[in-house]
Amino acid sequence: MPLTPTAALERLFQAEVAQADWFTTTFLQQVPIDQVRILLSQLKQSLGSLQGVTPLEDGYQLTFARGTVPAKIQLNRQGQIAGLFFGPPTAPLSLAEAVQAFQALDGNASLLILQGEEELAAVAADQPLAVGSAFKLAVLAALRQAIVKGTLWWDTVVTLQPEWRSLPSGMIQDWPVGTAVTLETLAALMISVSDNTATDALIHTLGRSLIEALAPRNQPFLTTREFFILKDPRHAETLTDFRQSDPTARRQILETLTTADLPTVSLLTGDPLALDVEWYFSARELCRLMVQVKDLPLMGINPGLAQPQDWSRIAFKGGSEPGVFNLTTWLESNAGKSYCVVATWNHPTQPLNETDLIKTYSSILAELGRQSAS
Repeated sequence: MPLTPTAALERLFQAEVAQADWFTTTFLQQVPIDQVRILLSQLKQSLGSLQGVTPLEDGYQLTFARGTVPAKIQLNRQGQIAGLFFGPPTAPLSLAEAVQAFQALDGNASLLILQGEEELAAVAADQPLAVGSAFKLAVLAALRQAIVKGTLWWDTVVTLQPEWRSLPSGMIQDWPVGTAVTLETLAALMISVSDNTATDALIHTLGRSLIEALAPRNQPFLTTREFFILKDPRHAETLTDFRQSDPTARRQILETLTTADLPTVSLLTGDPLALDVEWYFSARELCRLMVQVKDLPLMGINPGLAQPQDWSRIAFKGGSEPGVFNLTTWLESNAGKSYCVVATWNHPTQPLNETDLIKTYSSILAELGRQSAS
């Protein structure tokens, strides 16, 4: 008799190692078994042993020794997993306990929790750290400034160029060169699905100088394509030259990368790689950038880890690569209270157990939701 969804979820966390034949071939083509095993291991390490599986209207709640996780699962007729989703884990924590958990993270970490202008909690909030795709907030802020000045418009149309093509995340890296697209569409894709090619299209359209005015530490301001190429071991000599050069010489080096081949998408699937090739912002700087763009409709497409039913408005952007993880959220409660919550975690030599930060961050958002409703 095929497994029930509850039994399949229990087996995932009770078995020592998940087996490939528990999943459909189609599922494993999208999510390799090694990736599944890493995720399961991270959840067990962070939350402890599975205590129970509770059916809900739209899925299941997994209860662990140290928290809960929402889950959805789809089985085929043979009981194989055809679809699997885990939501952000939560644990009952006060803000003080969440700060303590954050301080216990291995590596370099920063945290900032603001209610309006009031600082509710801070850990190294002024320390610049690598933030991955959260840098795209600076691109969006620069775009908005250009639109306010009247030099560009949301409905300005550009055609995709070959030198804008980057690696996923995203979708338009597969669109034909010459496809016409508006700047608003590019911005929506950049924020909602972190589309790297859309981001590079905006950087080229704006010019680096406009973005560097908002992010002076990051000069020259890298495109995602340049980011990937510099990290590619095939360009080790170029990376060495880049590291040893001043900003002017670095700009000249970047000009030589226009026609360089992109690496494979597997480049950033192992240990941290050249974390000095990144975008560096402090938590406080990300809050300032978020405030500049929070009211744009496109900022509400992807709510991140916040629960939409708990808030009247949500604006979110995050970022990650091996050794780098960031979550930046602006929230407005039904009572009109606003919050900005930024968490960044770096480790120079080993991948991060992102579940640890997700659990703590989700608990912070849940606690703020409870406080704002009281």
